[in-house]
Amino acid sequence: MRIGTPAVATHLLADPASHLTPIGSFLRKSSLDELPQLWSILKGDMSFVGPRPALFNQADLIQLRTEQGVHRLLPGLTGWAQVNGRDEIPIPQKVALDREYLERQSFGFDMKILLLTAVKVLKRDNVTH
Repeated sequence: MRIGTPAVATHLLADPASHLTPIGSFLRKSSLDELPQLWSILKGDMSFVGPRPALFNQADLIQLRTEQGVHRLLPGLTGWAQVNGRDEIPIPQKVALDREYLERQSFGFDMKILLLTAVKVLKRDNVTH
């Protein structure tokens, strides 16, 4: 991202492409911008699968997740909401999918989500910027 980009989710920017550098665009489209989160997984602050971390200014998302008990889960590199629409789904639907993950959480379900994530990354599904 360029210096001066507003601190909001990328999909909320009026023209996300104008804020991305050429290398940033490649990193986003290839999902390589997620690699630094591996350190957070190794530290135990995140898991491979779980709800994506909320930005500090996403009060509506944080509130809904708290109401649904989703806040108890470790944030994940990928999640059920990501393989079902990523940024293209509204926040209430995203939280409903996070809640479904909370209820169905298992090794097998995590493996399914990781496999679906790999397919979506390779196909670049739901990547709009």
